[in-house]
Amino acid sequence: IINIIVLSFPIKDLSFSYLHLSSIMWGFWFLALLVIGLIRWVYRWRNPRCNGKLPPGSMGLPLIGETLQFFAPNTTSEIPPFVKERMKRYGPIFKTNLVGRPVLVSTDPDLNYFIFQQEGHLFESWYPDTFTEIFGRQNVGSLHGFMYKYLKNMVLNLFGPESLKKMIPEIEQAASKRLKKWSQQESVEIKDATATMIFDLTAKKLISYDQDSSSENLRENFLAFIQGLISFPIDIPGTAYHKCLQGRKRAMKMLKNLLNERRMNRRKQQSDFFDHVLEELHRDDTILTEGIALDLMFVLLFASFETTSLALTLAMKFLSDHPKVLKQLTEEHEAIVNRRQNPDSGLTWKEYKSMTFTFQFINETVRLANIVPGIFRKVKRDIQFKDYTIPAGWAVMVCPPAVHLNPTKYEDPLTFNPWRWDGQEINGATRHFMAFGGGMRFCVGTEFTKVQMATFLHCLVTKYRWNQIKGGNIVRTPGLQFPDGYHVQILERDT
Repeated sequence: IINIIVLSFPIKDLSFSYLHLSSIMWGFWFLALLVIGLIRWVYRWRNPRCNGKLPPGSMGLPLIGETLQFFAPNTTSEIPPFVKERMKRYGPIFKTNLVGRPVLVSTDPDLNYFIFQQEGHLFESWYPDTFTEIFGRQNVGSLHGFMYKYLKNMVLNLFGPESLKKMIPEIEQAASKRLKKWSQQESVEIKDATATMIFDLTAKKLISYDQDSSSENLRENFLAFIQGLISFPIDIPGTAYHKCLQGRKRAMKMLKNLLNERRMNRRKQQSDFFDHVLEELHRDDTILTEGIALDLMFVLLFASFETTSLALTLAMKFLSDHPKVLKQLTEEHEAIVNRRQNPDSGLTWKEYKSMTFTFQFINETVRLANIVPGIFRKVKRDIQFKDYTIPAGWAVMVCPPAVHLNPTKYEDPLTFNPWRWDGQEINGATRHFMAFGGGMRFCVGTEFTKVQMATFLHCLVTKYRWNQIKGGNIVRTPGLQFPDGYHVQILERDT
Protein backbone atom coordinates (compact mmCIF):
# COMPACT_ATOMS: atom_id res chain seq x y z
CA ILE A 1 0.00 0.00 0.00
CA ILE A 2 2.84 2.37 0.84
CA ASN A 3 4.51 1.67 -2.52
CA ILE A 4 1.31 2.49 -4.40
CA ILE A 5 0.92 5.74 -2.49
CA VAL A 6 4.53 6.70 -3.14
CA LEU A 7 4.37 5.90 -6.87
CA SER A 8 1.28 8.08 -7.25
CA PHE A 9 3.39 11.19 -6.48
CA PRO A 10 5.99 12.74 -8.80
CA ILE A 11 9.61 11.93 -7.99
CA LYS A 12 10.30 15.49 -6.95
CA ASP A 13 7.58 15.20 -4.22
CA LEU A 14 8.83 11.84 -2.97
CA SER A 15 10.65 13.15 0.10
CA PHE A 16 7.67 15.28 1.04
CA SER A 17 5.33 12.30 0.65
CA TYR A 18 7.42 10.14 2.93
CA LEU A 19 7.42 12.88 5.60
CA HIS A 20 3.69 13.46 5.23
CA LEU A 21 2.93 9.74 5.45
CA SER A 22 5.21 9.36 8.44
CA SER A 23 3.36 12.14 10.25
CA ILE A 24 0.04 10.47 9.51
CA MET A 25 1.28 7.12 10.81
CA TRP A 26 2.73 8.63 13.99
CA GLY A 27 -0.52 10.54 14.54
CA PHE A 28 -2.48 7.32 14.07
CA TRP A 29 -0.31 5.42 16.58
CA PHE A 30 -0.48 8.28 19.08
CA LEU A 31 -4.28 8.41 18.79
CA ALA A 32 -4.50 4.63 19.14
CA LEU A 33 -2.34 4.67 22.28
CA LEU A 34 -4.39 7.54 23.67
CA VAL A 35 -7.65 5.65 23.12
CA ILE A 36 -6.21 2.46 24.62
CA GLY A 37 -4.92 4.40 27.65
CA LEU A 38 -8.25 6.12 28.09
CA ILE A 39 -10.14 2.82 27.91
CA ARG A 40 -7.72 1.27 30.39
CA TRP A 41 -8.07 4.27 32.74
CA VAL A 42 -11.87 4.16 32.59
CA TYR A 43 -11.79 0.41 33.23
CA ARG A 44 -9.51 0.89 36.24
CA TRP A 45 -11.79 3.66 37.50
CA ARG A 46 -14.87 1.48 37.29
CA ASN A 47 -13.06 -1.60 38.62
CA PRO A 48 -10.69 -0.55 41.44
CA ARG A 49 -7.93 -2.94 42.45
CA CYS A 50 -8.62 -5.01 45.53
CA ASN A 51 -7.01 -7.97 47.29
CA GLY A 52 -10.37 -9.67 47.57
CA LYS A 53 -13.98 -9.02 46.65
CA LEU A 54 -15.32 -5.46 46.64
CA PRO A 55 -18.95 -4.77 47.54
CA PRO A 56 -21.27 -4.18 44.56
CA GLY A 57 -21.91 -0.66 43.31
CA SER A 58 -20.91 1.87 40.69
CA MET A 59 -17.97 4.26 40.67
CA GLY A 60 -19.86 6.65 38.39
CA LEU A 61 -18.22 8.95 35.87
CA PRO A 62 -14.44 9.42 35.79
CA LEU A 63 -13.14 12.18 38.10
CA ILE A 64 -16.53 13.20 39.55
CA GLY A 65 -17.89 9.73 40.35
CA GLU A 66 -21.47 9.94 41.65
CA THR A 67 -20.96 13.32 43.33
CA LEU A 68 -23.80 15.04 41.46
CA GLN A 69 -26.32 12.39 42.52
CA PHE A 70 -25.04 12.48 46.11
CA PHE A 71 -25.54 16.24 46.43
CA ALA A 72 -29.01 16.20 44.87
CA PRO A 73 -31.57 17.85 47.24
CA ASN A 74 -33.67 15.59 49.45
CA THR A 75 -37.13 17.05 50.01
CA THR A 76 -38.50 14.12 52.02
CA SER A 77 -38.02 12.83 55.55
CA GLU A 78 -37.14 9.39 54.22
CA ILE A 79 -33.74 7.84 53.50
CA PRO A 80 -31.86 10.08 51.03
CA PRO A 81 -32.71 8.99 47.45
CA PHE A 82 -29.03 8.45 46.63
CA VAL A 83 -28.73 5.82 49.36
CA LYS A 84 -32.24 4.38 49.06
CA GLU A 85 -31.94 3.62 45.34
CA ARG A 86 -28.57 1.90 45.78
CA MET A 87 -29.74 -0.11 48.78
CA LYS A 88 -32.49 -1.58 46.60
CA ARG A 89 -30.03 -2.31 43.80
CA TYR A 90 -26.94 -3.48 45.68
CA GLY A 91 -27.93 -4.23 49.28
CA PRO A 92 -26.93 -2.65 52.63
CA ILE A 93 -23.23 -2.25 51.70
CA PHE A 94 -22.17 -0.73 48.40
CA LYS A 95 -19.28 1.14 46.79
CA THR A 96 -19.33 4.51 45.06
CA ASN A 97 -17.05 7.46 44.32
CA LEU A 98 -17.54 10.94 45.74
CA VAL A 99 -15.47 13.97 44.69
CA GLY A 100 -12.85 11.64 43.22
CA ARG A 101 -12.57 9.40 46.28
CA PRO A 102 -13.60 5.71 46.47
CA VAL A 103 -16.17 5.34 49.23
CA LEU A 104 -17.91 2.37 50.80
CA VAL A 105 -21.40 3.26 52.06
CA SER A 106 -22.75 1.23 54.96
CA THR A 107 -26.36 0.91 56.07
CA ASP A 108 -25.55 -2.37 57.80
CA PRO A 109 -25.95 -2.09 61.63
CA ASP A 110 -23.20 -4.62 62.33
CA LEU A 111 -20.66 -2.92 60.06
CA ASN A 112 -21.57 0.51 61.47
CA TYR A 113 -21.02 -0.72 65.01
CA PHE A 114 -17.71 -2.35 63.98
CA ILE A 115 -16.52 0.92 62.39
CA PHE A 116 -17.27 2.96 65.52
CA GLN A 117 -15.71 0.42 67.86
CA GLN A 118 -12.51 0.11 65.82
CA GLU A 119 -11.78 3.80 65.41
CA GLY A 120 -8.15 4.49 66.18
CA HIS A 121 -7.21 0.92 65.21
CA LEU A 122 -8.70 0.04 61.84
CA PHE A 123 -10.45 3.33 61.08
CA GLU A 124 -9.83 7.03 61.61
CA SER A 125 -11.98 10.11 61.27
CA TRP A 126 -12.03 11.55 57.77
CA TYR A 127 -14.12 13.94 55.71
CA PRO A 128 -13.85 15.01 52.07
CA ASP A 129 -11.50 17.91 51.33
CA THR A 130 -14.50 20.13 50.62
CA PHE A 131 -15.83 19.61 54.15
CA THR A 132 -12.37 20.14 55.60
CA GLU A 133 -12.09 23.39 53.66
CA ILE A 134 -15.44 24.51 55.08
CA PHE A 135 -14.87 23.59 58.72
CA GLY A 136 -11.13 24.27 58.82
CA ARG A 137 -8.18 21.98 58.27
CA GLN A 138 -7.50 21.89 62.02
CA ASN A 139 -11.09 21.28 63.08
CA VAL A 140 -11.74 18.73 65.78
CA GLY A 141 -13.20 16.21 63.30
CA SER A 142 -9.92 16.05 61.37
CA LEU A 143 -7.66 15.61 64.39
CA HIS A 144 -6.61 12.27 65.84
CA GLY A 145 -4.97 10.67 68.84
CA PHE A 146 -3.82 12.77 71.77
CA MET A 147 -4.79 16.10 70.17
CA TYR A 148 -8.38 14.98 69.70
CA LYS A 149 -8.63 13.71 73.29
CA TYR A 150 -7.12 16.98 74.53
CA LEU A 151 -9.77 19.08 72.75
CA LYS A 152 -12.53 16.69 73.80
CA ASN A 153 -11.62 17.18 77.45
CA MET A 154 -11.65 20.95 76.96
CA VAL A 155 -15.20 20.78 75.59
CA LEU A 156 -16.33 18.41 78.35
CA ASN A 157 -15.26 21.01 80.90
CA LEU A 158 -17.76 23.35 79.28
CA PHE A 159 -20.61 20.94 78.53
CA GLY A 160 -20.11 18.33 81.24
CA PRO A 161 -22.80 17.55 83.88
CA GLU A 162 -21.37 19.89 86.53
CA SER A 163 -21.39 22.84 84.14
CA LEU A 164 -24.84 21.99 82.81
CA LYS A 165 -26.29 21.95 86.32
CA LYS A 166 -25.28 25.60 86.63
CA MET A 167 -26.52 26.43 83.13
CA ILE A 168 -30.13 25.24 83.55
CA PRO A 169 -31.33 28.56 85.04
CA GLU A 170 -29.78 30.47 82.11
CA ILE A 171 -31.40 28.12 79.58
CA GLU A 172 -34.78 28.34 81.30
CA GLN A 173 -34.61 32.13 81.44
CA ALA A 174 -33.71 32.34 77.74
CA ALA A 175 -36.55 29.97 76.75
CA SER A 176 -39.14 31.81 78.87
CA LYS A 177 -38.06 35.16 77.47
CA ARG A 178 -38.31 34.02 73.84
CA LEU A 179 -41.65 32.26 74.30
CA LYS A 180 -43.09 35.37 75.89
CA LYS A 181 -41.88 37.43 72.93
CA TRP A 182 -43.19 34.96 70.34
CA SER A 183 -46.65 34.80 71.88
CA GLN A 184 -46.99 38.56 71.39
CA GLN A 185 -45.72 38.69 67.80
CA GLU A 186 -47.92 38.56 64.75
CA SER A 187 -45.84 35.87 63.06
CA VAL A 188 -42.74 33.86 63.92
CA GLU A 189 -40.79 31.57 61.58
CA ILE A 190 -40.01 28.94 64.17
CA LYS A 191 -36.81 27.46 62.66
CA ASP A 192 -35.14 30.87 62.48
CA ALA A 193 -36.50 31.91 65.88
CA THR A 194 -35.22 28.83 67.72
CA ALA A 195 -31.85 29.07 65.93
CA THR A 196 -31.49 32.68 67.07
CA MET A 197 -32.40 31.76 70.65
CA ILE A 198 -29.90 28.91 70.85
CA PHE A 199 -27.14 30.80 69.02
CA ASP A 200 -27.42 33.75 71.39
CA LEU A 201 -27.29 31.46 74.42
CA THR A 202 -24.35 29.40 73.12
CA ALA A 203 -22.37 32.43 71.89
CA LYS A 204 -22.78 34.04 75.29
CA LYS A 205 -21.51 30.93 77.05
CA LEU A 206 -18.62 30.39 74.63
CA ILE A 207 -17.37 33.91 73.93
CA SER A 208 -19.62 36.30 75.94
CA TYR A 209 -21.01 37.54 72.63
CA ASP A 210 -24.07 39.81 72.81
CA GLN A 211 -25.67 40.80 69.53
CA ASP A 212 -27.35 43.87 71.04
CA SER A 213 -23.99 45.37 72.05
CA SER A 214 -21.98 44.22 69.02
CA SER A 215 -21.34 46.26 65.89
CA GLU A 216 -21.29 43.11 63.72
CA ASN A 217 -23.83 40.30 63.37
CA LEU A 218 -21.98 37.05 63.89
CA ARG A 219 -25.02 34.87 63.21
CA GLU A 220 -25.57 36.36 59.74
CA ASN A 221 -22.18 35.02 58.72
CA PHE A 222 -23.15 31.59 59.98
CA LEU A 223 -26.39 31.75 57.97
CA ALA A 224 -24.41 32.36 54.77
CA PHE A 225 -22.19 29.46 55.77
CA ILE A 226 -25.10 27.07 56.38
CA GLN A 227 -26.91 27.85 53.12
CA GLY A 228 -24.01 26.44 51.09
CA LEU A 229 -22.86 23.71 53.44
CA ILE A 230 -24.39 20.84 51.47
CA SER A 231 -23.71 22.01 47.93
CA PHE A 232 -21.60 21.03 44.95
CA PRO A 233 -18.02 22.19 45.69
CA ILE A 234 -17.44 24.83 43.01
CA ASP A 235 -15.71 27.90 44.43
CA ILE A 236 -16.92 30.46 41.89
CA PRO A 237 -18.56 33.77 42.85
CA GLY A 238 -22.32 33.36 42.85
CA THR A 239 -22.36 29.67 43.81
CA ALA A 240 -23.70 28.45 47.15
CA TYR A 241 -20.35 26.88 47.97
CA HIS A 242 -18.52 30.17 47.40
CA LYS A 243 -20.99 31.99 49.65
CA CYS A 244 -20.44 29.30 52.27
CA LEU A 245 -16.67 29.82 52.24
CA GLN A 246 -17.09 33.59 52.39
CA GLY A 247 -19.45 33.24 55.37
CA ARG A 248 -16.87 31.11 57.15
CA LYS A 249 -14.12 33.61 56.34
CA ARG A 250 -16.09 36.52 57.82
CA ALA A 251 -17.11 34.52 60.90
CA MET A 252 -13.51 33.44 61.53
CA LYS A 253 -12.34 37.03 61.20
CA MET A 254 -14.88 38.11 63.83
CA LEU A 255 -13.84 35.30 66.18
CA LYS A 256 -10.17 36.22 65.80
CA ASN A 257 -10.90 39.89 66.53
CA LEU A 258 -12.90 38.91 69.62
CA LEU A 259 -10.06 36.68 70.80
CA ASN A 260 -7.54 39.52 70.33
CA GLU A 261 -9.78 41.93 72.24
CA ARG A 262 -10.05 39.44 75.08
CA ARG A 263 -6.28 38.94 75.03
CA MET A 264 -5.84 42.68 75.51
CA ASN A 265 -8.31 42.72 78.41
CA ARG A 266 -7.71 39.56 80.41
CA ARG A 267 -10.19 38.65 83.15
CA LYS A 268 -9.17 37.60 86.62
CA GLN A 269 -11.75 34.83 86.76
CA GLN A 270 -12.86 32.48 83.97
CA SER A 271 -16.43 33.10 82.87
CA ASP A 272 -16.58 31.63 79.35
CA PHE A 273 -14.78 29.29 76.99
CA PHE A 274 -12.57 32.06 75.59
CA ASP A 275 -11.09 32.58 79.06
CA HIS A 276 -10.22 28.89 79.24
CA VAL A 277 -8.68 29.00 75.74
CA LEU A 278 -6.54 32.02 76.61
CA GLU A 279 -5.27 30.33 79.74
CA GLU A 280 -4.27 27.29 77.68
CA LEU A 281 -2.56 29.42 75.01
CA HIS A 282 -0.43 31.19 77.63
CA ARG A 283 0.90 27.96 79.12
CA ASP A 284 4.52 27.16 78.23
CA ASP A 285 3.78 23.46 77.66
CA THR A 286 0.56 23.92 75.71
CA ILE A 287 -0.11 22.03 72.48
CA LEU A 288 -3.02 24.29 71.63
CA THR A 289 -2.57 26.82 68.83
CA GLU A 290 -4.68 29.85 68.02
CA GLY A 291 -5.74 28.28 64.70
CA ILE A 292 -6.96 25.08 66.35
CA ALA A 293 -8.77 27.08 69.06
CA LEU A 294 -10.60 29.25 66.52
CA ASP A 295 -11.59 26.26 64.37
CA LEU A 296 -12.90 24.56 67.51
CA MET A 297 -14.93 27.65 68.43
CA PHE A 298 -16.38 27.82 64.94
CA VAL A 299 -17.47 24.17 64.97
CA LEU A 300 -18.98 24.44 68.46
CA LEU A 301 -21.06 27.49 67.51
CA PHE A 302 -22.28 25.83 64.33
CA ALA A 303 -23.06 22.43 65.83
CA SER A 304 -24.80 23.75 68.93
CA PHE A 305 -27.36 26.01 67.29
CA GLU A 306 -28.04 24.56 63.84
CA THR A 307 -28.65 20.96 64.92
CA THR A 308 -30.58 21.77 68.09
CA SER A 309 -32.81 24.36 66.40
CA LEU A 310 -33.77 21.85 63.71
CA ALA A 311 -34.61 19.25 66.35
CA LEU A 312 -36.69 21.76 68.34
CA THR A 313 -38.58 22.85 65.23
CA LEU A 314 -39.51 19.27 64.46
CA ALA A 315 -40.38 18.64 68.10
CA MET A 316 -42.93 21.46 68.08
CA LYS A 317 -44.32 20.22 64.77
CA PHE A 318 -44.74 16.72 66.22
CA LEU A 319 -46.48 18.11 69.30
CA SER A 320 -48.98 19.98 67.17
CA ASP A 321 -49.60 16.89 65.02
CA HIS A 322 -50.03 14.46 67.93
CA PRO A 323 -52.41 15.65 70.70
CA LYS A 324 -51.90 12.48 72.75
CA VAL A 325 -48.14 13.09 72.83
CA LEU A 326 -48.70 16.71 73.84
CA LYS A 327 -51.09 15.60 76.58
CA GLN A 328 -48.68 13.10 78.15
CA LEU A 329 -45.74 15.49 77.87
CA THR A 330 -47.77 18.23 79.53
CA GLU A 331 -48.86 15.90 82.34
CA GLU A 332 -45.25 14.91 83.05
CA HIS A 333 -44.10 18.53 83.33
CA GLU A 334 -47.12 19.69 85.31
CA ALA A 335 -46.40 16.91 87.79
CA ILE A 336 -42.88 18.28 88.20
CA VAL A 337 -44.27 21.74 88.98
CA ASN A 338 -46.88 20.34 91.38
CA ARG A 339 -44.24 18.49 93.40
CA ARG A 340 -42.36 21.71 94.17
CA GLN A 341 -42.79 23.49 97.46
CA ASN A 342 -42.65 26.73 95.51
CA PRO A 343 -44.31 26.35 92.06
CA ASP A 344 -42.42 29.42 90.80
CA SER A 345 -38.99 28.02 91.58
CA GLY A 346 -36.77 27.16 88.63
CA LEU A 347 -36.08 23.81 87.04
CA THR A 348 -33.46 21.68 88.82
CA TRP A 349 -31.05 19.03 87.61
CA LYS A 350 -32.92 16.38 89.59
CA GLU A 351 -36.19 17.35 87.91
CA TYR A 352 -34.50 17.28 84.52
CA LYS A 353 -33.21 13.74 85.11
CA SER A 354 -36.72 12.59 86.10
CA MET A 355 -38.27 13.45 82.69
CA THR A 356 -38.84 9.88 81.47
CA PHE A 357 -41.37 10.56 78.72
CA THR A 358 -39.54 13.72 77.65
CA PHE A 359 -36.42 11.68 76.88
CA GLN A 360 -38.54 9.21 74.90
CA PHE A 361 -39.96 12.17 73.00
CA ILE A 362 -36.47 13.59 72.31
CA ASN A 363 -35.15 10.19 71.15
CA GLU A 364 -38.00 9.82 68.68
CA THR A 365 -37.59 13.39 67.45
CA VAL A 366 -33.87 13.07 66.70
CA ARG A 367 -34.42 9.62 65.19
CA LEU A 368 -36.74 11.12 62.59
CA ALA A 369 -34.80 14.38 62.27
CA ASN A 370 -31.69 12.60 60.95
CA ILE A 371 -29.73 15.82 61.17
CA VAL A 372 -26.46 14.15 60.11
CA PRO A 373 -26.88 12.38 56.73
CA GLY A 374 -23.49 10.68 56.83
CA ILE A 375 -20.56 9.98 59.16
CA PHE A 376 -17.21 9.48 57.43
CA ARG A 377 -14.18 7.40 58.39
CA LYS A 378 -11.05 6.26 56.53
CA VAL A 379 -9.72 2.69 56.40
CA LYS A 380 -6.17 2.34 57.75
CA ARG A 381 -5.52 -1.17 56.36
CA ASP A 382 -7.33 -3.83 54.35
CA ILE A 383 -10.32 -5.17 56.27
CA GLN A 384 -12.40 -8.29 55.71
CA PHE A 385 -16.06 -7.96 56.62
CA LYS A 386 -18.43 -10.81 55.83
CA ASP A 387 -17.77 -11.64 52.15
CA TYR A 388 -16.20 -8.30 51.26
CA THR A 389 -12.81 -6.60 51.40
CA ILE A 390 -12.57 -2.91 52.31
CA PRO A 391 -9.25 -1.68 50.86
CA ALA A 392 -6.84 0.48 52.84
CA GLY A 393 -7.14 4.18 52.03
CA TRP A 394 -10.82 3.98 51.12
CA ALA A 395 -13.37 6.14 52.87
CA VAL A 396 -16.44 4.62 54.53
CA MET A 397 -19.69 6.46 55.11
CA VAL A 398 -22.08 5.34 57.82
CA CYS A 399 -25.64 6.41 56.96
CA PRO A 400 -27.69 7.11 60.14
CA PRO A 401 -31.01 7.76 58.28
CA ALA A 402 -30.94 4.23 56.85
CA VAL A 403 -30.39 2.86 60.36
CA HIS A 404 -33.09 4.99 62.00
CA LEU A 405 -35.68 4.22 59.31
CA ASN A 406 -35.02 0.49 59.11
CA PRO A 407 -38.44 -1.26 59.10
CA THR A 408 -36.96 -4.47 60.51
CA LYS A 409 -36.02 -2.60 63.69
CA TYR A 410 -38.64 0.16 63.86
CA GLU A 411 -42.25 -0.71 63.12
CA ASP A 412 -43.73 1.93 60.80
CA PRO A 413 -40.39 3.79 60.86
CA LEU A 414 -41.78 7.06 59.45
CA THR A 415 -44.47 7.24 62.14
CA PHE A 416 -43.78 9.45 65.16
CA ASN A 417 -44.18 7.18 68.18
CA PRO A 418 -42.26 8.13 71.36
CA TRP A 419 -43.76 5.15 73.20
CA ARG A 420 -41.54 2.84 71.15
CA TRP A 421 -38.73 3.94 73.51
CA ASP A 422 -40.64 2.93 76.65
CA GLY A 423 -38.31 1.07 79.01
CA GLN A 424 -35.21 1.81 76.94
CA GLU A 425 -32.46 3.91 78.47
CA ILE A 426 -29.95 5.08 75.87
CA ASN A 427 -26.82 6.86 77.08
CA GLY A 428 -24.74 6.39 73.94
CA ALA A 429 -24.86 5.02 70.42
CA THR A 430 -26.17 1.54 69.63
CA ARG A 431 -26.38 -0.55 66.49
CA HIS A 432 -29.79 0.96 65.76
CA PHE A 433 -29.50 4.49 67.15
CA MET A 434 -26.71 6.91 66.29
CA ALA A 435 -28.32 10.34 66.25
CA PHE A 436 -25.30 11.71 68.14
CA GLY A 437 -22.59 9.70 66.39
CA GLY A 438 -20.84 6.76 67.98
CA GLY A 439 -17.63 5.29 69.34
CA MET A 440 -14.86 7.50 70.73
CA ARG A 441 -16.30 10.46 68.74
CA PHE A 442 -19.75 10.28 70.29
CA CYS A 443 -20.91 13.90 70.42
CA VAL A 444 -19.67 15.59 73.60
CA GLY A 445 -22.52 18.10 73.34
CA THR A 446 -25.27 15.45 73.49
CA GLU A 447 -26.31 16.23 77.05
CA PHE A 448 -26.21 19.96 76.32
CA THR A 449 -28.63 19.44 73.43
CA LYS A 450 -30.98 17.35 75.58
CA VAL A 451 -30.91 19.91 78.41
CA GLN A 452 -31.80 22.71 75.99
CA MET A 453 -34.63 20.74 74.40
CA ALA A 454 -36.06 19.46 77.69
CA THR A 455 -35.90 22.88 79.35
CA PHE A 456 -37.53 24.59 76.38
CA LEU A 457 -40.32 21.98 76.30
CA HIS A 458 -40.82 22.39 80.04
CA CYS A 459 -41.40 26.14 79.62
CA LEU A 460 -43.58 25.61 76.57
CA VAL A 461 -46.06 23.05 77.93
CA THR A 462 -46.34 24.46 81.46
CA LYS A 463 -46.75 28.12 80.54
CA TYR A 464 -48.45 28.07 77.14
CA ARG A 465 -51.32 26.37 75.35
CA TRP A 466 -51.69 25.47 71.71
CA ASN A 467 -54.27 26.79 69.30
CA GLN A 468 -53.96 24.92 66.02
CA ILE A 469 -55.20 27.04 63.12
CA LYS A 470 -56.66 25.40 60.04
CA GLY A 471 -57.16 27.17 56.75
CA GLY A 472 -57.20 30.89 56.21
CA ASN A 473 -54.32 33.14 55.30
CA ILE A 474 -51.55 32.07 57.66
CA VAL A 475 -49.50 35.16 56.87
CA ARG A 476 -52.06 37.31 58.66
CA THR A 477 -52.67 34.89 61.49
CA PRO A 478 -50.45 35.34 64.57
CA GLY A 479 -48.46 32.35 65.71
CA LEU A 480 -45.55 30.06 64.86
CA GLN A 481 -44.84 29.36 61.22
CA PHE A 482 -42.85 26.29 60.27
CA PRO A 483 -40.64 26.04 57.17
CA ASP A 484 -43.25 24.00 55.28
CA GLY A 485 -45.98 26.58 55.90
CA TYR A 486 -47.49 24.73 58.87
CA HIS A 487 -48.90 27.12 61.43
CA VAL A 488 -49.66 26.98 65.16
CA GLN A 489 -50.62 29.71 67.61
CA ILE A 490 -49.29 29.67 71.17
CA LEU A 491 -51.05 31.58 73.93
CA GLU A 492 -50.04 32.14 77.53
CA ARG A 493 -51.92 29.89 79.92
CA ASP A 494 -54.06 31.33 82.67
CA THR A 495 -52.23 31.38 85.97
